[in-house]
Amino acid sequence: MDYLIINGLIIDGSGKDPVEANIGIKGGKIASIGKARLDAKEVIDARGLIVSPGFIDTHTHSEFTLLADARAEAKISQGITTDISGNCGLSAAPLYGEALEQREADLKELDIKERWATFGEYFSLLERKGIAINFATLCGHGNIRASAVGYRNRKPDKKEMDEMKRLFSGSLNEGARGLSTGLIYPPGVYSDTDELIELCKGLNRTSHIAHLKFIYTTHMRSEGDKLIESIEEAIRIGRETDAHIHISHIKTSGKDNWQKIGKAIELMEKAKSEGIKLTCDRYPYIASSTDLDVVLPSWVFEGGRDEGLKRLKDGTTRQKLKSGLSSKSADYWKNISISSVTKDENKWMEGENIFNISQRMGKAVEDAVLDILIDEGLRAGAIFFSMSEENLKRFLSLPYAMVGSDSSARSFSGITRSGKPHPRGFGTFPRFVGKYVRDEGLMPLPEAIRRISHLAAETFGLKQRGLIREGYFADMVLFNYDRIIDRATFNDPFQKAEGIEYVFVNGSLAYKEGRYTGSLSGRVLR
Repeated sequence: MDYLIINGLIIDGSGKDPVEANIGIKGGKIASIGKARLDAKEVIDARGLIVSPGFIDTHTHSEFTLLADARAEAKISQGITTDISGNCGLSAAPLYGEALEQREADLKELDIKERWATFGEYFSLLERKGIAINFATLCGHGNIRASAVGYRNRKPDKKEMDEMKRLFSGSLNEGARGLSTGLIYPPGVYSDTDELIELCKGLNRTSHIAHLKFIYTTHMRSEGDKLIESIEEAIRIGRETDAHIHISHIKTSGKDNWQKIGKAIELMEKAKSEGIKLTCDRYPYIASSTDLDVVLPSWVFEGGRDEGLKRLKDGTTRQKLKSGLSSKSADYWKNISISSVTKDENKWMEGENIFNISQRMGKAVEDAVLDILIDEGLRAGAIFFSMSEENLKRFLSLPYAMVGSDSSARSFSGITRSGKPHPRGFGTFPRFVGKYVRDEGLMPLPEAIRRISHLAAETFGLKQRGLIREGYFADMVLFNYDRIIDRATFNDPFQKAEGIEYVFVNGSLAYKEGRYTGSLSGRVLR
């Protein structure tokens, strides 16, 4: 054996009770499970540790940061062995025309010099460089629409719709696992339900890819005021296309909407009872994170980022926007903090809430917000505190809910260590297991492990992963259940979690006794 893990308590990902056994690893796979003491190049004594399948992060945004820094230390150090990327309508490909233009600033910020158009080209680039974790991806509807239609607020014509179908079909053939939508972001916000149904339906009827079953994941049109209508739209798409529907980072955003959780769960349960394949994911925090510009109406961004900036600088448009922003209370702005800026002179804002920033700037809040967005070229990140802890627990408790960090792969040094990103990028899985499973007893540990391994692998079609079984790839985590917990905070996010002792990725030891080993044994999972 390359490795022999002895004396560990195995929770295999199936939901079954733990068993004590030794595990032999050879050639990247699990070669034996049992009581035998086999010869091995390295023996790891896992006495007092849980041995589980590697954690699968079902909702990530790692396509560019993983290319910029392959180490993915913030993922490995919390036990993540596989990332499902390409969410919220944004993926690594296809990148043509305005889709590529819109991404140029991101690529330059991360010092990524290579350019590509297709998933095939992107995957080859990742494989040549090497990556620390496994990478699977969805195809972003935003990429498809921006490549074919641009950032225009209108329906695609027949020629454009055919091009969108061609791009999606090609992306699936190259290894993408489904379609993701970001229906609050341009250009996804400009699409209607019929467009999404036609895109998925037309694909199902295309003979040469009929064998490819795909998943439809959605950042819905609303997670607050129009939450119920948005869930109904997702279910309608599932009913009319037969696609597996997966609701991203499900939540009830805004205190006035917290009471909608009962109706939201009722809708999902009814859909499942009708035979619609439906799952969801959630991160174990009550704050969300996205770009600050989501506080503006979608019409601002028609035509892309440059057009949006022109509108913000126009006096008449600015007055119109200020009128809308001024209706928000001081408490609303106190619950939004800046997580990242691009300019050094604005770094003082990171970690501070918008209300306090406006006070320091000596400006009305609405002026401060617009000035920040203009100065930062619409590239300021923000964290929004708007959710209920009780609702979070109810969502996490759903048997078809998985865990997704909604974060990109970062490291503790280098180009991806910047800003004050949401701590979920560093502590999601230890927080779920330590705080919500061990300390609060939301579910038994074997069920929790099933959600973040086997259920995730099944949902996204990851073959021979997500279980500790002979012949499966050796993606595994060894952790101390008494000690596992997150340490990252909103003010100090770049903190390793505690309790993760060893992490194997495809049979290579990537994390040993609290340290990343330098291994780049991850694979692109086409």
